[in-house]
Amino acid sequence: MNMSRNSKNTPEKIRVIACGMIAREILAIREQFGLDHIELKCLPAVYHHYPQKIAPSVDRAIVRAKAEGIKRIFVGYADCGTGGLLDQVCAKHGVERIEGPHCFSFYAGNAAFASRWEDDMTSFFMTDFLARHFQAFMVKPLGLDRHPELRDMYFGNYTKMIYLAQTNDPKLNANAERAAEFLGLAYERRFTAYGDLIPALTRAAAPAAP
Repeated sequence: MNMSRNSKNTPEKIRVIACGMIAREILAIREQFGLDHIELKCLPAVYHHYPQKIAPSVDRAIVRAKAEGIKRIFVGYADCGTGGLLDQVCAKHGVERIEGPHCFSFYAGNAAFASRWEDDMTSFFMTDFLARHFQAFMVKPLGLDRHPELRDMYFGNYTKMIYLAQTNDPKLNANAERAAEFLGLAYERRFTAYGDLIPALTRAAAPAAP
């Protein structure tokens, strides 16, 4: 009897197919809000550099999830440079994704990000993930450690770095400041926490309507 009642009160599992760049944040939200029925499957964070790989990879991940009998699926990506192709994949499978053009926007809050875009359009954005992995994820893949002269080619049109901080971590703040100095950019830090990622996940993970 108790087991029957508990099973009725347990929300149906939902698979979140997400960018590896936001895995830590999704897990933190899952723990904070007790969303234990979220099952996280991440695609490689390096797709940030290869957005053409995102939509077909998400397509395959959704097909696999459905083949495994997963009925509830949520896509943990914004558009992320796919030019609308990810939306086509979501529409084909009848699933939803996080609203917004990219993670910088939904961390800041999509409405807030859009309202400040005119002032921020020449800014390079940093997140906790990028502050944590700046050398491995930005410097080495771009060859800046071997060819520092490429810095101005990649970043010459930026005027400042804006660190959108998900956590109040002094070490990450120091990392971000050093990254801005390395790139020759002015530095600004804005604490965003998880922004629109929280309502997106909590809505997706809410019990399905009967």
